Amino acid sequence: MHWLDWLVMLGTLGAIVLYGVYHTRNIKSVESYLMGDRDLRWWTIGLSVMATQASAITFLSTPGQAFEDGMRFAQFYFGLPLAMVFLCIFVLPIYYRLKIYTAYEYLEGRFDLRTRTLTAILFLVQRGLAAGITIYAPAIILSTLLEWRLNWTILGIGIVVIFYTVMGGTKAVSVTQKQQMIIILSGMFIAALILLNQLPEGVGFIDAVDVAGKLGKLNVVDFSFDMSNRYTFWSGMLGGFFLFLSYFGTDQSQVQRYLSGRSLSESRLGLLFNGIIKVPMQFLVLFVGILVFIFFLFVKPPIHFNTANLAIVKENPVTASQLDSLESTYDELFTQREAAVNNMITALDTKDEATINASAERLEVLQVADADIREEVRSLIDVASNGTAKTKDTDYVFITFVINYLPIGMVGLLLAVIFSAAMSSTSSELNALATTTVIDIYKRSLIKDKEDHHYLNASKWFTILWGALALIFALYADLFENLIQAVNMIGSLVYGSILGIFMVAFFQKRIGGKAVFLAAILAEIAVIVIFYLDQIEAVNVAYLWLNPIGCGLVMILSELIQGRNKAVA
Repeated sequence: MHWLDWLVMLGTLGAIVLYGVYHTRNIKSVESYLMGDRDLRWWTIGLSVMATQASAITFLSTPGQAFEDGMRFAQFYFGLPLAMVFLCIFVLPIYYRLKIYTAYEYLEGRFDLRTRTLTAILFLVQRGLAAGITIYAPAIILSTLLEWRLNWTILGIGIVVIFYTVMGGTKAVSVTQKQQMIIILSGMFIAALILLNQLPEGVGFIDAVDVAGKLGKLNVVDFSFDMSNRYTFWSGMLGGFFLFLSYFGTDQSQVQRYLSGRSLSESRLGLLFNGIIKVPMQFLVLFVGILVFIFFLFVKPPIHFNTANLAIVKENPVTASQLDSLESTYDELFTQREAAVNNMITALDTKDEATINASAERLEVLQVADADIREEVRSLIDVASNGTAKTKDTDYVFITFVINYLPIGMVGLLLAVIFSAAMSSTSSELNALATTTVIDIYKRSLIKDKEDHHYLNASKWFTILWGALALIFALYADLFENLIQAVNMIGSLVYGSILGIFMVAFFQKRIGGKAVFLAAILAEIAVIVIFYLDQIEAVNVAYLWLNPIGCGLVMILSELIQGRNKAVA
């Protein structure tokens, strides 16, 4: 990497960290450390909420998904604006009225201590694992392509985040996230402009959109009702709605962001800002992936985007020879595809429908052939590595473009975007994990009635502890099929049950603590069983549907158990 890229990347990241530490240097109480004096304005809340969700996985994995599968993933976020409106109307007023530190405090007053503790533990398990993935995801990809040592990359990200989170608490997280989100959005917008500028002469924005549309990459909405399909209008509006309702309404990493607002109105505006901006932001990130796809129609892409996997294949004489043969076929295929694309663009300019349709059909055949070759390469990788290498390479698509085709200086900026995203989401997670541990378990059930300074120090030590656990998990983690799906899958295993507990608390007033506690345990067992059956292909249920299933089971089982208890009594 060029020295100027190093300077841009380290300068950007260093400035953000120093800004956060400087502005939170006078934290003296546990309330200031965990809640930031509750003085944040709506724009800081909104950007902080967005940055917490938009991890490095978003900017590494999402363009790769669009490259391979088009814009379908955008449907995942269709339920988010409705979830934000629901939370602003029904949930935020309750949290503000009670002046709570964590969402789970409310559950003890509504139900009992064991329900509060159970929900807090479910959050800690899920978010603790997710924190490890949000560090590991960018580290493994960046270390592979930049030829850095993986463990040092993981430690570098983790130690920096732990440092400024411990130093400044939740306010350090929020003020740095505001800067990080500005860098992230600017970087992705600039990447889109550079991609358009690097298309061949005579190929403009409209041409790129037309070609992507003809190749089926812009099919955003799918109205089919298929529970085995991860991304449809209905999975986004129903499954996504419940997922986001639980994530933003009950996950402490998000709740802590808007409970730090100076008023209920500021927090509401922050959440609504997130609901309005988040969907267009995801469209931007996905469209960057579409532009990368179009770019690689004119510039020959690697036959496999993970260079480390190709190195494994080339070390074996047998698989290396087979790879050479595939690459020769791949080169011929690329030449044919480039010619077909140029024919289509010419036909689009002259509105020659017959040639457009013929070119589209030809490109579809060539795309299938391209996919077949890539699948054969994955088979070679599997053979050469004795099944140990992860062959899916979509997470490497965008970073391959960044490193190899962006101008000097811009590489450093885009790497700063990815590292900023990793730092912003991880810092929120560590801060929330420490807050929940101290407030809901340590102070409530283990060490009571100590001075404020004791709990301030405990918060810092628990931040370090959770940071260390996240680093350990990241150091020993393995790559999922797709990193952004991994985080969403882990969340879907528990978010439904957690949301169900809160929905019962808000709307089923006659349900008591014992009933909801037992219902939550049974629902969580059922969700895990359904997920396991899906993994072994005994049933076919996309993970987004686990959210409404878990929530519905808690609500229904609570009624049944409560009714049975009354009947017995």
